[in-house]
Amino acid sequence: MDGKTLNGLLLIGCVIMLGAVDLPHRTAAAVSDPFAALRVSRVVSGSPIASFDLKELDGRTVRSKELAGKVILLNFWATWCGPCKEEMPSLARLQSQFDSTQFQVVTVTTDMHPQGIKQFLDHLGIRLPVLFDENEDVSRSFMVRGLPTTVLITQDGRAVGRAVGPRAWDGEESVALVRHVLEGMK
Repeated sequence: MDGKTLNGLLLIGCVIMLGAVDLPHRTAAAVSDPFAALRVSRVVSGSPIASFDLKELDGRTVRSKELAGKVILLNFWATWCGPCKEEMPSLARLQSQFDSTQFQVVTVTTDMHPQGIKQFLDHLGIRLPVLFDENEDVSRSFMVRGLPTTVLITQDGRAVGRAVGPRAWDGEESVALVRHVLEGMK
């Protein structure tokens, strides 16, 4: 083996070792702050979310007060948004990991094409509530500027986290974050 090859292998080995040395620190940070692990910004408002009444895909009206007592992952999306559609299956898988009486993924769209949305969800086998924000009042109250935007809401109706952009919602970091909020963020 020539000197260049040996130096290259030593360099690769050092990089691997340095990464392994830092791994416990990164893992500990993720465990100590589940928001940071998933790149979810903390919301420091403390005030309750604005109440809303929105029509669901099946025509039923859903009132925000009906969601009280549960941790809610409120996801703003649209069918024309590629990253939104890509993350939708992971949202459904996250929901399946929790009791729906304690945790609920709720999606909100300003995309007023119920038939297209139904076909999209049926094609993927996804059963999540889809609420229509026809006048964009709810989107404005949550300051949605880009899609997807996801807001994490506590059992007492306070927004505590916000993510702009897609996430792997079915990963262990997401499960840990939801558990953290379910346990009262202790």
